[in-house]
Amino acid sequence: MSAKIRYLLDENISRSVKSQLFLHAPKMEVICVGDKNAPAYGTPDEAILVWIEQTGYILVSRNRRTMPIHLKDHLAQGRYIPGILLLKRRISLRELIEELVLIWHASEPREYQNHIRYLPL
Repeated sequence: MSAKIRYLLDENISRSVKSQLFLHAPKMEVICVGDKNAPAYGTPDEAILVWIEQTGYILVSRNRRTMPIHLKDHLAQGRYIPGILLLKRRISLRELIEELVLIWHASEPREYQNHIRYLPL
């Protein structure tokens, strides 16, 4: 496996997810919207998609309503994304952590390129 997956947690994801992920995989690269080197709080979805395209982070979000629409528009412009992981309503914190750690250990970034996957898988 060449590169490791890096996650950007959208502002609608609890910041406790980041600390829980580090407990399970200390070498995992995870940042949250609002962190120093991440998009600021309130950044529009379209700008988040451009940011992940430029930086290679996979977006983890609860925004099931509008993110698929913005992704379709983004791809129609000839752009790409490293991937989006959208959370289903019923996912627990424990399931989310387990899924993200499993994906990080077992997947390569290119597997998610230009796709939305719903968690739990």
